Amino acid sequence: QLQLVESGGGLVQPGGSLRLSCAASGFTQNYYVISWFRQVPGKEREAVACISNRNGRTYYVDSVKGRFNISRDNAKDTIYLQMNNLKPEDTGVYYCAAGATLMTIQAMCVAPRNEYDYWGQGTQVTVSS
Repeated sequence: QLQLVESGGGLVQPGGSLRLSCAASGFTQNYYVISWFRQVPGKEREAVACISNRNGRTYYVDSVKGRFNISRDNAKDTIYLQMNNLKPEDTGVYYCAAGATLMTIQAMCVAPRNEYDYWGQGTQVTVSS
């Protein structure tokens, strides 16, 4: 059973930075994609950054390209989301999710939520002055 625990959310001013962490335990196979989803009230939960546990490839949605960076520390079984130059529209609850898949990283990153088997509890990010 894979477990995911997020941390690192908070309140930050526009232009600021935050780093989210997703501590994972229970990996039994290496073909997972781990993604950071963002939930904004009234909108669908969407993936913003994804990383393959198998080969380390990454994918970002256009709205965060150049500002967010997803990475992993295999020794700590932790996935990070470094968020820079934050904007008010980045506000939301951020979830870490994992899905076992043979899809490409790009396909999995835009796949429906039900492709993901495991979810963390979420962490709030608020970008406001």
